[in-house]
Amino acid sequence: MRIVAGKHRGRRLEAGADEAVRPTADRAREGLFNMLAHGLGATAVAIEGAVVLDVFAGSGALGLEALSRGATHAIFIENERAAVELIRANARSLSELARTTILTRDALQLGPPPAAGPAAIAFFDPPYRKGLAEPALAAAAGGWLADGAIVVLECAADETVAVPASFALIKERRYGAARIAIFVFRGLP
Repeated sequence: MRIVAGKHRGRRLEAGADEAVRPTADRAREGLFNMLAHGLGATAVAIEGAVVLDVFAGSGALGLEALSRGATHAIFIENERAAVELIRANARSLSELARTTILTRDALQLGPPPAAGPAAIAFFDPPYRKGLAEPALAAAAGGWLADGAIVVLECAADETVAVPASFALIKERRYGAARIAIFVFRGLP
């Protein structure tokens, strides 16, 4: 697994040996960031200078890709200790520890956001078919996301996810067994 673009382009990331970590494939990650940069029509996404949130972060590939492309800070949420250490190792290998906040916590009970937030861009990559996407999105809506934030959800291609009303779908695309849905967050109703 490699960083696709930006200042760390081509640099390797460790994916870990744990089967619980399922990193977004390079091809899907490249397609996702291309959609963010060029394919959302009237909805502009500025990765440069953004604070990003990577929930169910696994290896940290999405947040680290955003840092490589100019995000100013990445907040990683992961509750598996081995994955937290993997994120830390990957951030260290890119010399990006100073621009990261790595939190070992349950994505369904986030608590108050760190000082670096709220996030302008958020990535959610929950374990497939476990029913975690909707409650995690609802938890992040409690102060972790800026109004107008772009929210990316990766789930199984055949998975049905009911998202909270404050998330409006902008675009959706399938990559093999995965589906990537992009929403705009419009604050709590």
